[in-house]
Amino acid sequence: MSEAAPVPFTETKAPESPERLHRGALRLIDISASTMANIGPAYSFFFAFGLIVSTAGIAAPLTIIAAIVAVALLGNTLSQFSRAHPSTGGFITFVGKTFGGGSAVTTALLAGAGYIIAISSVLVVSGGFLSLMLNYYLGWNVPWVVFTILLTAGAMAMMIRGVAPSTKLAGFFFGFELIVLLVVAVATLIKNGGHLAGSPFNPHHINNGFSGLAAGFPLAVYLFIGWENSAALAEETGNPRRNVPRAVYMSVALMGFTYLLLAYATVSGFKYNGAALTSTSVTIPFITVAHGVAGWLAFIAYLAGTTSTVGVLIAAVNSQCRLVFNAGREGLLPRWIGRVHPTRLTPINAIFAFVAIAGVIVVGWALGHLIGGSTGSLNPFNYFNESGTMGTILILVVYFLANLALPFYYRRYRPAEFNVVKHGVLPVLGMAAIAVPVYYLCKPGQPDPYNWFPYMALGLAVVFVAYAVLATRRDPALGDRVGSIIADD
Repeated sequence: MSEAAPVPFTETKAPESPERLHRGALRLIDISASTMANIGPAYSFFFAFGLIVSTAGIAAPLTIIAAIVAVALLGNTLSQFSRAHPSTGGFITFVGKTFGGGSAVTTALLAGAGYIIAISSVLVVSGGFLSLMLNYYLGWNVPWVVFTILLTAGAMAMMIRGVAPSTKLAGFFFGFELIVLLVVAVATLIKNGGHLAGSPFNPHHINNGFSGLAAGFPLAVYLFIGWENSAALAEETGNPRRNVPRAVYMSVALMGFTYLLLAYATVSGFKYNGAALTSTSVTIPFITVAHGVAGWLAFIAYLAGTTSTVGVLIAAVNSQCRLVFNAGREGLLPRWIGRVHPTRLTPINAIFAFVAIAGVIVVGWALGHLIGGSTGSLNPFNYFNESGTMGTILILVVYFLANLALPFYYRRYRPAEFNVVKHGVLPVLGMAAIAVPVYYLCKPGQPDPYNWFPYMALGLAVVFVAYAVLATRRDPALGDRVGSIIADD
């Protein structure tokens, strides 16, 4: 059976008149750029690399290599599902189609909660980074929340306007940040050409051996969050069975190369001194390195950070809200979420719900600090670390479930196409790769508030499963609707 073959008769067909998005509005280049904008190399690397070095040491690039392998394994799972059953529901559809309606509802809630918590960090950092930049260069002391509101409102206006213009804008921002990052990295390597060494790729320079590598691994995986962006855009993409897998692999490969180059340039810029790189006086190591080369490079690096956060905001909400939209459209979540704008064909209700809930989470976090008297912790970059960690735990569980589902799906629906390596060995390795960061994010001994996150995740999972059981009992036909709307039907 070819990749474009019709869905087997055992799969339920879509309702006669479902709410549909703007089909064929995006090309391969669009969804690839959107995926890389969602990853946001400047946004992710600026704030996460120092933490990776603090755990793994100057051999932090090795943790990035491990993360590339892990994400590539996940990419195989997403690609295999997308070739067989392209859907805006992404992992929600894939898990639900395999294990039934209850698993679909649970996965929808886990994915929705994880992505919304993670996107709340983008809302905060978008304003926080711009506030930091304007304070540094102009001496302005405008509260970051003002810029967060303005940038979020502007991003939402673009997303409501249409998937094509908003995706192209996110892609433009990504192109700018990528050029800046490469220019700064190459300039740093040229300046330090006299003492370049292979220390960052020497396993002997990893702090505490394998345990140091494993401790930094979850942070390195977090650099790639958003790699699955293209799957949620399947319905609006021409030939999604071919283009979604291509976008996944192209994005992971290019971002992997970029991160390794940035990591090596940053470590070499600090003369392979991990203590200096992780010093509390260094807010963003990469920008400190850029300053050491030329002041104007630091300035454009700041600009790249700003455009990167806005690009992540647009690309992430664009794709992730579509997962929630599809869940509403299929009845897994309240149906009003699955409505589209009558003329622009954008999931307007899902966009508003996604951003509104993220905003409520931010307000709750701020009130918690105010009530606790720790107003000094109301720092957007503290929130980035906290919300990013909590959101990542939930998202990793969804990744794990998707890998678990792949062999069962192909055995049930496409037994003639089952491949032992693609549909058996690789997803098992993917589950093993996910187990490592989950363990290090959840193991005992975490500092406050991180020690609470595993219990919060477990509590949410129990609530979600209970809701799923009630939903499937109330609506026995729910399982038949999972995956009923296929992107290229």
